[in-house]
Amino acid sequence: MNATDRLSLGTQAARKLATTTKTVPQMAEITPRHLLAALPWVEVPGATYRLNRRLTYQVGDGRVEFVTTGASVSVIPRELGELPALRGFADLDALQALAGRFVQREVEPGQVIVTEGTPADQVVLVAHGRVARTSTGEYGTARPLGVLAGGDHLGDQALAATPGAWRFTATADTACILLTLSRQSLEEVLERSPELRAHLLMEEVERSINKYGEAAIAMSSGHTGEVALPGTFVDYEASPREYELSVAQTVLRIHTRVADLYNEPMNQTEQQLRLTVEALLERKEDELLNNREFGLLHNADLKQRIHTRSGPPTPDDMDDLLSRRRRTRFFLAHPRAIAALGRQCNRRGVVPGVGEANGRRVMTWRDVPVLPCDKIPISDGGLTSILAMRTGQDDQGVVGLHRTGLPDEIRPGVTARFMGVSEKAIVTYLVSTYYSAAVLVPDALGVLESVDVRSW
Repeated sequence: MNATDRLSLGTQAARKLATTTKTVPQMAEITPRHLLAALPWVEVPGATYRLNRRLTYQVGDGRVEFVTTGASVSVIPRELGELPALRGFADLDALQALAGRFVQREVEPGQVIVTEGTPADQVVLVAHGRVARTSTGEYGTARPLGVLAGGDHLGDQALAATPGAWRFTATADTACILLTLSRQSLEEVLERSPELRAHLLMEEVERSINKYGEAAIAMSSGHTGEVALPGTFVDYEASPREYELSVAQTVLRIHTRVADLYNEPMNQTEQQLRLTVEALLERKEDELLNNREFGLLHNADLKQRIHTRSGPPTPDDMDDLLSRRRRTRFFLAHPRAIAALGRQCNRRGVVPGVGEANGRRVMTWRDVPVLPCDKIPISDGGLTSILAMRTGQDDQGVVGLHRTGLPDEIRPGVTARFMGVSEKAIVTYLVSTYYSAAVLVPDALGVLESVDVRSW
């Protein structure tokens, strides 16, 4: 129809006198940020948070690192200091001699590595793969004792003067690459290194410790009459850890012409600041998880790290993770890990609970919310982690650290400081947020590792 044939005004012409309804700028990067909402935040006026703890006696329960050259795997000599019997031994020549005598061994899934009750005559380092440990229960049934993975080891007692016998059976769950050191090879090194022999034979000073590794507080109970009571004191760590607030910053630039003329119906400066702050908060949550200094994934105690039994996260794995601490406030998992857990629940006919957290409906496990967070990385092989944490200072849990009440604050802990106008008429603002996180006691944070999100 021609314009001259119209009986009324067309929409194209009518729009010349009308305004459109607009949305504020949208941003796909914005997520619920459950971790920021769930953590209790502690004010740090001095920019440094000192974490005082009772004196703890460390044992060598760390993980060993390896060097891979083609198909050959070897242990880094200094990493042998992570074995309890070698903790504190600094003779590099002796450690190199030990490392050179480890023999690479490849085992197939289901192959038995060591058998309960047989002599513990070797040290076994797990370079790759997953190893399940079991022992014989009271009624003759197999009792699972957990899973070892790359970097773990077994056979500490083989370094002792009287090794004894294996107290469990270790079986390869997957194809594994192991490094083994026989007792005979150890004796060859001991004959050439009197210092190593003295270190292994040296009687350790008997320390009174509790089950958490802390210096025990002597006391008496259940006595009658005039009994001499023990004296005691509570010892502290001599060098407590200190957390300095980290920072995420950017310089926001806005042209004065845009800010002056294109300011209706929405304030351009406000919208630019809003989107910039959202991006900063996304980075803040990412750093709280992945920063190598204070990120939660890197600061979980090794004793609080467990592996899945078969790859995908099962109800048994979630129960194992939950049972390692009191008052677990929430789990934190990648959405794909939550989906993998749901598939395993469906396979077993288990119905997870549903609850509310931070104003949103989420899955729960044993009435504990399972919060989604896409900042938890997934490896190229489809492996990720699930975190469980107790929170708050009163419960000796995980806390977030920040500083509020700063000049030019536009949100709690977020500042936008005017920096001036350039010769090109560009207004600049320095947008900053300060943060960190601390785990007050080791059992406040646990990690379920090697969670396979690709297996069905």
